[in-house]
Amino acid sequence: MKKYVLGRVIRAIIAVFVVTAIAIIMIFTMIPRENIFRDDTAQLQKLNGKPDDITIYKNNKWEQLGYLDFVRQAEMCQTESDDYDACMIVNEHTVVNDNGIETKEYTYSEEGEKVIEAYTQKGYKVQYFVYGGFYATKDYSGLEIVFNFFKNLIKIDTPSAVQDPDNPDLERKIYIGTDYNGVPAIMCSGCEHNYLLYFDGNFPFIHQNFISLNFGQSYPTYQNPSTLDVINSSQGSLDNREQTYPNGKTGNSADNFHTCTYKATASLDHMDANKFDDNYANCKSYYTYPSMVSMSYIFGIIALVLAYAIAIPAGVAMARNKGKWPDKIGIVYVNIMIALPSLAFIYFMKVLGFRIGLPDKFPILGFDNIMSYILPVIILALMSTASLMIWIRRYMVDQTNADYVKFARSKGLSQKEIFRKHILKNAIIPIVNGIPSSIILCISGSVITESVFAIPGMGKMLPDSIKAFNNNMVITLTFIFTALSIFSVLIGDLLMTVVDPRIQLDAKGGNE
Repeated sequence: MKKYVLGRVIRAIIAVFVVTAIAIIMIFTMIPRENIFRDDTAQLQKLNGKPDDITIYKNNKWEQLGYLDFVRQAEMCQTESDDYDACMIVNEHTVVNDNGIETKEYTYSEEGEKVIEAYTQKGYKVQYFVYGGFYATKDYSGLEIVFNFFKNLIKIDTPSAVQDPDNPDLERKIYIGTDYNGVPAIMCSGCEHNYLLYFDGNFPFIHQNFISLNFGQSYPTYQNPSTLDVINSSQGSLDNREQTYPNGKTGNSADNFHTCTYKATASLDHMDANKFDDNYANCKSYYTYPSMVSMSYIFGIIALVLAYAIAIPAGVAMARNKGKWPDKIGIVYVNIMIALPSLAFIYFMKVLGFRIGLPDKFPILGFDNIMSYILPVIILALMSTASLMIWIRRYMVDQTNADYVKFARSKGLSQKEIFRKHILKNAIIPIVNGIPSSIILCISGSVITESVFAIPGMGKMLPDSIKAFNNNMVITLTFIFTALSIFSVLIGDLLMTVVDPRIQLDAKGGNE
């Protein structure tokens, strides 16, 4: 069994990486790179009339996102020239054309031309700025982009991570200490993070910063933060609370001191000195609303519990009364729910709920009001009940003709006892297989429901990122959703062996 599970885990990891690699190649090679600036109009408008600044800005972004390597004249001369000053010389000439219009032309020193030739030989495309100077770019192939992505994916925090020339005496060590609340924690000096392992009251209660995944920065939406920070960070307004600062003082602050990272000495100010006694002063903040992923999970898990609470008794009742009115009513309900378009059902329920006083948008009453959850949860639950009901009914009806059921009847067991103790136990096994997927994939949210009710969850994240050409966010979500889907199937298979020990996954042919 252990060998089988290990094999499944290895195949799952390979599958996740293959799917992600395919997504990377498609995004970076099939979609015009200029599209990423479509929603970045504010910054481009600031640079309007400055063609060289626009060129630098775009190439810096393309390099940051992994499209190419961008090298400017100064770096080219530093790398390839023995005479930096001569390489940097740009000669300006005024040229008058036949119409008497003056234009500027630029020529470069012999040393500069040598550097240009050297970079051309290395496969770079050398181009020239409008107002003098040159630069070089080299596009990465699809395989190079994939390699660079996975090379930088896993980030390990170590005491040598921080390099601050203004703090040469920085002590570098990992040690066991206590946080600002007096709770034991594994801490570090010289790492990017101050806390490598800590405890708090937020799920999953134990948190680590030893190893992190680096999917790059979100662009053009949510500019600058990493994609994982966008997904995991709290939302809403700042949540100021009375806290004990790391330097021992107390006061109101929204800073989450467990998340503090190293701040360069040159960037420290008097506000930092009021809270901190070291350079670990760059902290995330507490906000009033949960993160996008938490928001989707809250709605999803409540709706899932409600769906199973409705569907299992209803499916059992349909099977026990096959051909009778409970079964007929159930089949009518299932047919209606399957045939009715999701969007039409959501809007119908929205209008119905609004007429009885429920809010038709989540932000109207907000996170703290239970009425904000009623309509979305009921809609998500009811949309899942039809398929669950019909499968439970089908599995139970199939089991009614099994030999063990006939034997139970011959022993004098009542129909109710047979269904409850025998048929349901066997019929529920295939349903159990899908429970982990249903629970885990609540994280992904519901696109239509969250859009209709303006819920700030994960549902709209993927389609919105695709529309905005937010490459790193699309890749991040592809990686996360693929991993969750594949591993939830494995967990479902393992859960079936717990419910029914007769199922042997590692038996001959079990991994087919």
